[in-house]
Amino acid sequence: MKATLTELEGCIILEPKLFEDKRGYFFESYNEAVFNEIVGNKVGFVQDNESLSFQGVLRGLHFQQGKYAQAKLVRVLEGQVLDVAVDIRRESPTFGQHIAVELSEENKRQLFIPRGFAHGFVVLSNTARFSYKCDNYYNKESEGGVLYSDKSLNIDWKLPDEQLIVSEKDLILPEFDKTLI
Repeated sequence: MKATLTELEGCIILEPKLFEDKRGYFFESYNEAVFNEIVGNKVGFVQDNESLSFQGVLRGLHFQQGKYAQAKLVRVLEGQVLDVAVDIRRESPTFGQHIAVELSEENKRQLFIPRGFAHGFVVLSNTARFSYKCDNYYNKESEGGVLYSDKSLNIDWKLPDEQLIVSEKDLILPEFDKTLI
């Protein structure tokens, strides 16, 4: 597994070693020992989630607070997305900065997002099946979010605004500087 550190401490792009032949391909998508060596500590995933979304669907930017904060390992099983992580750790030198990584069924990349980040993605292909592991259980009372279009974040979602399909819940999220973290 190839690991690429990003400019945001703790966020790591993972690329599996692919074994291909006339039958197709095989790769190891997750190995706890290898993964924990890469991230430098033990991450105990407790929940897997999957979503199916259509082109232009933007989900995010979401996070869990307090004792329910979540680290995530995200990947795309079908299609292509632009995946975004925003550093919301107030003590971090990269507080308020983001990374955007294209994840697809073709590149088979995964992105590890540690606790302390808001996360979202937009579907660039006709459809996308998105899968992610979480190291903590979801808790409705601990959910938070940041408005995806916040000008201070300056995120290029790679699609025109009129093509974005955003839930009512995500449209009313607070701007970054008004988010209680």
